Amino acid sequence: MKARIVPLYFTSPDDPDFAAQWTALHGLLSEEAEILPPQALGDPLPEMTDAAVFPQMLGEAYRRLDQFRALGVPVLVITSEFGTVSMWDWEINQYLRSSGVQVLAPYNLEQARLVCRLLALKRELHQARFLVYQDNPGEGFQASIFKRFYWWEEECTARLKERFGITIEKRSFRALGEAAKGIPDDEAKQAWEVWKDQVPLGHIPESSLLSAVKLYLAVKRDLESTPGVLSAGINCLNESHFSDTTPCLAWDFLYSERGLAWGCEADTVSMLTLLLATRGLAKPAMMTNLYPFLMGQAALKHERIPHFPRVSREEENTVLTAHCGYLGVLPRAFASQWALRRKVLAIVDENATAIDARLPEGPMTLLKLQPPFDTLSVVEGDLEGYAGFPGSDCLNGAILRVPDGHRLMTELASHHYILASGRFTAAIDLLAEVFGLQVKRIE
Repeated sequence: MKARIVPLYFTSPDDPDFAAQWTALHGLLSEEAEILPPQALGDPLPEMTDAAVFPQMLGEAYRRLDQFRALGVPVLVITSEFGTVSMWDWEINQYLRSSGVQVLAPYNLEQARLVCRLLALKRELHQARFLVYQDNPGEGFQASIFKRFYWWEEECTARLKERFGITIEKRSFRALGEAAKGIPDDEAKQAWEVWKDQVPLGHIPESSLLSAVKLYLAVKRDLESTPGVLSAGINCLNESHFSDTTPCLAWDFLYSERGLAWGCEADTVSMLTLLLATRGLAKPAMMTNLYPFLMGQAALKHERIPHFPRVSREEENTVLTAHCGYLGVLPRAFASQWALRRKVLAIVDENATAIDARLPEGPMTLLKLQPPFDTLSVVEGDLEGYAGFPGSDCLNGAILRVPDGHRLMTELASHHYILASGRFTAAIDLLAEVFGLQVKRIE
């Protein structure tokens, strides 16, 4: 899906400056945007318009404020031949912003292309579905923990719909598990032949591998018969009794095939945040659990580890991250190391598997939407290394350095966060502008 943008002119489409820049936009943004025929400022915009783009700005803008306000879509200002805002437009842009007009003014070509991708995703979300497999969330294993999670509340589902337009469709995990078990071994073996040379395996039994492939095939069938699905999640721990495996390998395959975002534990808020990171910002990202060193024994007990990893400095600003025995579900496309191994957690079937993978060390960003979903929580820091404890629930977790661990403890949005490689402050700010979010940086 491409962004639908309409070029608007003040006087005439035949104005030489307007015409030259309008032509340039076609070459600069052809991959990201469908550029509709130009119109006069004040004319009604076509349906499904994502933004009005101004290839030319004039001082006349000050006297036509009401027409800008009436547009009802963001104003995208790209007035230089290089695909950026011109310096001479800054005063007009600030005047419009101060008067309540949403102005997007990219200052490099990659930002212009990013804005178009984000605008397209914003429209796509209003037509999109998230599939969530669950039956009685909170009633299965570790009920005292799982009953606390907001993402299973109807209020959460309603707010995500109201804010972003997504439809969350709930289906039975019990039925999915039964469908997967009903797939013949020969069919799973045939499917595995397509992947076997691409997927590093640890020492896992054939039965574990075939169960993982069968669950992939069962989810894939649902996706092929359900249009518009951008993400899928399973209540895979709390209701793990409905399946003899875990969906980790399925999420890797489906990301490879169709860019599907995934949701561990059917966390719909993480699913949407992950989609914004991977599809919107085009960043390597995944969901994991945060265990700040400041949590002390409460974190150590949950991961069944005797102590936190030894670090050389600032223990109070250090966070261990792990999920399901390793770092978490990370697609091969994002990983510096990757292997499918036998399960770690006691909560899942003995036949289950887990992904043992690493993101590259270096700058990192933590992201999470927080209720009522008008705010994006952001922490920028560094992924400094990895640590594991034999016989524990953390065999390969990441060590993060954050700016202020004490502030982190008081302002975290969830134990689930999206961990992304790199720092991309300006891109996050653009995402927030397009989606109307506040950015809350924990610094």
